[in-house]
Amino acid sequence: MSDSGASSVDLEKIVSLAKRRGFIFQSSEIYGGLSSTWDYGPLGVELKRNIKDSWWRTFVWERDDMVGLDASILMHPDVWRASGHIQNFSDPLVDCKECRQRWREDQLEKPECPACGGELTDARNFNLMFKTFIGPIEDDSSVAFLRPETAQGIFVNFENVLNSTRKKLPFGIAQIGKAFRNEITTGNFIFRTREFEIMEIEFFVKPGEDEEWHKRWLDDCMSWYTDLGVSPDRLRVREHEGKELAHYAKATYDIEYQFPWGWGEIQGVANRTDFDLKAHSKASGTTLDYFDQEANERVVPYVIEPAAGVDRGLMAFLVDAYTEEEVATSSDKTETRVLLKFHPDLAPVKVAVLPLSRNEKLAPLAAEVYNMVRKSGAVNGFVQFDDAQSIGRRYRRQDEIGTPLCVTVDFDSLDDNAVTIRDRDTMNQVRVPIADLSAELAKGLSR
Repeated sequence: MSDSGASSVDLEKIVSLAKRRGFIFQSSEIYGGLSSTWDYGPLGVELKRNIKDSWWRTFVWERDDMVGLDASILMHPDVWRASGHIQNFSDPLVDCKECRQRWREDQLEKPECPACGGELTDARNFNLMFKTFIGPIEDDSSVAFLRPETAQGIFVNFENVLNSTRKKLPFGIAQIGKAFRNEITTGNFIFRTREFEIMEIEFFVKPGEDEEWHKRWLDDCMSWYTDLGVSPDRLRVREHEGKELAHYAKATYDIEYQFPWGWGEIQGVANRTDFDLKAHSKASGTTLDYFDQEANERVVPYVIEPAAGVDRGLMAFLVDAYTEEEVATSSDKTETRVLLKFHPDLAPVKVAVLPLSRNEKLAPLAAEVYNMVRKSGAVNGFVQFDDAQSIGRRYRRQDEIGTPLCVTVDFDSLDDNAVTIRDRDTMNQVRVPIADLSAELAKGLSR
């Protein structure tokens, strides 16, 4: 595993490609933008959906010990008091006395302003939760918070899920949803933002079995990334130590990815012990425990929490897929081909149907092939029709957005009822009968 601290991929190239090809746009750009907020474009929303679908399929549908939940963003303020967020969910904030910029003290290498070298104020705690008000009157009785994590919605619904599903330990509750943290410093594109999405599991186990399950979940989460093509050399596991541990945690491991600026967390796997269920039981007066029939006793389960950032994961997949390679041209020269080597499960466009030209003789058959591929059920995802510019430029465009397979309809297709399938990674082309096209595409996307 490399410890060089930075990927060779240029972040500016990633940001430029993301905007140019419709993955990610600056939010409110026509008004000058809003710091650290981003909008997902036509391809970005497909990539994001595919990441979430893959995660849900792997960790919920393919297991018999998991169920799902979609809790509300706004919750009773006592939830955050019981969980310790109001008291403990803060970062140390310092201000520069010269340029007035603000920084997290724990991320500074020197006791001076990174921007101007000026003197800093003493640190003070800054709570990261966004405060809002419910109803027309803005007073203390109407204060609410945008959730800074999705976990508490699971904990306060523990009894509801247990009673409605009759699950036995060990079992887990998963959800995907937005969370909000009023970060002091943001940056590195979509890596650190104030609005983000989390794929999170609270997995309830018997006390004493928590350490074994912690390791199993860490291994399973690592496998999810590598199974989707992320280079193992760009992944590492780092254990939290000392003061870094959250107030609820017995142990926490971060899965980190080697981004252009260095290593960054894309997922945490924490052992939250029984802290949350006990805290909410005490604060609410509702006992949140589990009756173990075999032992004939009530226990408060321990909790293993795998929590992955959708946006950070998307950025890791994007950086890892980005490839530049030199290829020969028809004039015996070379050119740089940019491609995104997405795993087919993640690719925002699964298949592109490309008529050789806009010739009116090709149009009816090209449209027929396009509709057949979309409706066949062989392709589980977005199919794109592209007839703008030369066929060579269209291949390059599909390479750059990560489309695994292109289907070309040419003039020979009018006679032999066959089309050409081109592979993104190898650029190999094979001729297949239109009657066999759906089956061949399904085979090509199953790698």
